[in-house]
Amino acid sequence: MASQTASTAAPDTPSGQTEAVVVRFAGDSGDGMQLTGGQFTLSTALAGNDLATFPDFPAEIRAPQGTLFGVSAFQINFGSTAIETAGDAPDVLVAMNPAALKVNLAALKPGGLIIADTGEFTARNLDKAKYDHNPLDGDELAKWDVLAFDISALTLEAVKPFGLGNKEALRCKNMWTLGLALWMFDRSREPIHDWLKQKFRKAPDLAEANIAALDAGHAYGETAEISGPLKQYHVAPVESDPGLYRTITGAESISLGLVAGAQLAELPLFFGGYPITPASAILHHLANLKEFGVTTFQAEDEIAAICAAIGASYAGQLGITSSSGPGIALKGEAMGLAVMTELPLVIVNSQRGGPSTGLPTKTEQSDLYQAVYGRNGDAPLPVIAARSPADAFECAIEACRLAVHYMTPVMLLTDGYIANAAEPWKVPDPTGFAHFPAKFLSEKNATDVDGNDTLLPFARDEKGARPWIKPGTPGLMHRIGGIEKAQGTGHIDYSPANHQAMTDARKDKIEGIASDIPDQDVCMGNTSGKLAVVGWGSTFGPIHQAVRRARKKGIDVSHIHVRHIWPLPKNMGELLAGFDNVLIPEMNAGQFKTVLRDQFLIDAQSLTKTSGQPFAIAEIEAAIAAYFDDVDGNEGGQVDVNDTQLPSPEKAQS
Repeated sequence: MASQTASTAAPDTPSGQTEAVVVRFAGDSGDGMQLTGGQFTLSTALAGNDLATFPDFPAEIRAPQGTLFGVSAFQINFGSTAIETAGDAPDVLVAMNPAALKVNLAALKPGGLIIADTGEFTARNLDKAKYDHNPLDGDELAKWDVLAFDISALTLEAVKPFGLGNKEALRCKNMWTLGLALWMFDRSREPIHDWLKQKFRKAPDLAEANIAALDAGHAYGETAEISGPLKQYHVAPVESDPGLYRTITGAESISLGLVAGAQLAELPLFFGGYPITPASAILHHLANLKEFGVTTFQAEDEIAAICAAIGASYAGQLGITSSSGPGIALKGEAMGLAVMTELPLVIVNSQRGGPSTGLPTKTEQSDLYQAVYGRNGDAPLPVIAARSPADAFECAIEACRLAVHYMTPVMLLTDGYIANAAEPWKVPDPTGFAHFPAKFLSEKNATDVDGNDTLLPFARDEKGARPWIKPGTPGLMHRIGGIEKAQGTGHIDYSPANHQAMTDARKDKIEGIASDIPDQDVCMGNTSGKLAVVGWGSTFGPIHQAVRRARKKGIDVSHIHVRHIWPLPKNMGELLAGFDNVLIPEMNAGQFKTVLRDQFLIDAQSLTKTSGQPFAIAEIEAAIAAYFDDVDGNEGGQVDVNDTQLPSPEKAQS
């Protein structure tokens, strides 16, 4: 019934009671690994653990079944202590077929546990995975614990009473596997039961079949009389502040934050979008929030999407658009239009590997230059970067605030990792957020030389913002568009002096935002010292953990993480000047390093990674240690490609 290979477990492999564990579910794209991981995440959150997840799936809509290119995986790191990342390497690998094993095996910690479905290790599937033998036979997997049994057959047996066809019955095997995982980590099945009944409420037989498969997997763990690797582990709840918690992905968090921002501005929200990975989920979530004054529009292309959002802002709503790098490039001219017309607009960029189509399902931070500089002419706009799925909520509100207060487009940067990953989120008290109601001009705002009331649509307040005028407001007809405007009147004006003045006014308005954002703080460590590790965006988790470990060893290192990318906080230059060295880990070729060098003339060093993978904690730990090893010239640089962290099908074939 089951085969096992015993080995000596690594010290940090889960055993009985454990502080944290990393589990990776891997299988074919059709095996339901993302769904399995999502439901295991739900049960883990309800158990009170802190967690972080990392969904990883192929760019192909559906690669050929059983092939290396079709492997989909979901990794979760959960524990009784603070969890900042999805984990450097899994303790447990659930491999639903040979391809999943081959692609992910190198990532598994020595002494880790492999759970494999022998029913899928057929000659045909082994050949598709480029195996010339069955790796479950012999000593090839001796350095890991192996639990191999026929999950497919056990699933078919569990759902036999429901009369499903073979194909439909085998679709339940992800639930069987989830049931075993729930038993292994002492999780309740009831929330999954309820979810299945809701999901298949129109097909109750399918609901009951999946519940039967789930319960059978759980029962297998309870009753199987096997020793060795199959044990039950208990992960205690993490200590947390009282309050209402839920798991949230970055896309969900941004969507809720945008709605909250519109509510705080007392405006209806219009979202114009076009489907693109990994940004599409924002459109999907907002489409379900119509009761909060949300209008969603799936446009025919990226240009139509942003132009519709600009039109909505012109009409008095809060215009929002979203995309990833290729789509942001297409939106570039319209962003310039929003800068020229000085209308509020929020642009969400969920970054992915580039350029061009690039790596649609892999993460990167390579759109920073595009966000800060990437428009024709001098077209400055504020840029904000979220550091985690939960943080994206407040960043979205801040983007709305700046857009409305300063009558400007704002770029909000996330990435594929933040968009898809999940973590616990303490639902904030709505009364804790300050309102920033939009103000519309309702009457003429100036007096002409004859003492008559007149309208100056490009007059500026103390912040440099022009008035917001709804079209159709009596007596306030004015000209608007992409051609340069005369100061105050907004009439077409090509004169050199006027263009200089308007360019300066738009620039000064954005630079003035630095006085309306918090000073930069230090996340961990001191305000001066030997080394500051400066990050932005989703590098927060691995940097924070690496700095924490280094400081426990007595190393003089601090962590600074920047939310407001442009304009930078007023005290940023002074803060960085207090450190002997500045290291900037980022998932690009060194873009934020260039911005900081340009603004503050500091000799910052890059730690770069552009392999479609998030930073591992160990990689940043090693980079920190290089500043304290008395070896000159080895600081910073490019992280070597890590084929074990997020394995590639190409590597698996070799």
